[in-house]
Amino acid sequence: MQPTPTLHTARLILRPLQLADAEAIQQQFAHWDVVRYLNARVPWPYPADGALSFLRDSALPAMARGEAWHWSVRLQDAPEQLIGSVSLMNETDNHRGFWLGPAWRGHGYMSEACAAVTEYWFEVLDRDLMRVPKAAPNLASRRISERSGMRLVGSDEDDFVCGRLPRERWEITREEWRRRR
Repeated sequence: MQPTPTLHTARLILRPLQLADAEAIQQQFAHWDVVRYLNARVPWPYPADGALSFLRDSALPAMARGEAWHWSVRLQDAPEQLIGSVSLMNETDNHRGFWLGPAWRGHGYMSEACAAVTEYWFEVLDRDLMRVPKAAPNLASRRISERSGMRLVGSDEDDFVCGRLPRERWEITREEWRRRR
């Protein structure tokens, strides 16, 4: 297995998550505005050791097994500050996830990060299809999917941190993605 590489975009550095990121993740992640539309597997209230436990027990082992790729999102001009995270997962119908600290929303950073990891999914990992579930009321996440050329392919319900909600499933094929580039 190749280690998860650092990715660069025009404004961002995407560094593979590491145990040393636990404190910064804990500070940015443990906010209702960040977690409310995430899957109910995320505990709420978020425990004081939530980020450390996630990194140590889930993210880093999955990265080592080649089952997931997790990056911290950082600005090129402030690389010491973690502002969010973006991930790729080798799970059925759940290939990409992300979160961004509230102070950095509305600047297109997550769209930029998602574009970089989607390219990694299709061109480096050589996948044919990307599927992304999301809480239907999460309009910001929906806009990222729409702008990147994904299409809505289904809906049902699921449990999120904020409760049971309609869930949408979005997808794009590698060929569709390549045509948009």
